[in-house]
Amino acid sequence: QVQLVESGGGLVQAGGSLRLSCSASGAIFSINFMAWYRQTPGKQRELVASITDGRSTNYADSVKGRFTISRDNGKSTLYLQMNTLKPEDTAVYYCNVKRMNWGRVENYWGQGTQVTVSS
Repeated sequence: QVQLVESGGGLVQAGGSLRLSCSASGAIFSINFMAWYRQTPGKQRELVASITDGRSTNYADSVKGRFTISRDNGKSTLYLQMNTLKPEDTAVYYCNVKRMNWGRVENYWGQGTQVTVSS
């Protein structure tokens, strides 16, 4: 019921910046959690940053002080501002939203956008 499309990935030099966007459509009402995850080949998908319905944010220790997660008031767009990028930030970044429906949490994922940071 929710469709997610990420954009904004690309190739950047270490120390550079990128801004990722996630456009949400469909049944976006009742969404209470939005997040960015990332994954590299052979590794588990890891949580990078999250934002709650109350706009409280949390970050992985590895990105604190460098990344900023935000959303618009209608929850139709999620952003991830990435500054001072490092080679270890290279990954496919995925948008994730959670929605309550009849007491059950529904999880939705985008297809991902590639971020490559060169040294």
